[in-house]
Amino acid sequence: MAHFDIEAVRAEVRAMDFVRGTPADIAEWRMANEDSRHNHVIENMIPTPNEDAFWEMMLEEAVSPPLVTQILLRLLDHPDADRSLPITPMTAHV
Repeated sequence: MAHFDIEAVRAEVRAMDFVRGTPADIAEWRMANEDSRHNHVIENMIPTPNEDAFWEMMLEEAVSPPLVTQILLRLLDHPDADRSLPITPMTAHV
């Protein structure tokens, strides 16, 4: 995954109009995220600190997993991205 400016992404997410998750939703998403992370580590796909910060920020902002996926696609300027999302595609820092 690319290296994102987490606070810049956070500002754009905060400006979006979407239904945020409840505390119960966030707890469920956090557990699913931890399970996914463990599976990735087992497969030797260890997330970078920036990737961990991205996912944590999305949980802090109560963004649902389907919307997280759409935001990520838009950040990466992927062809399947929803171009109507008010998210600025980021440039990867290698």
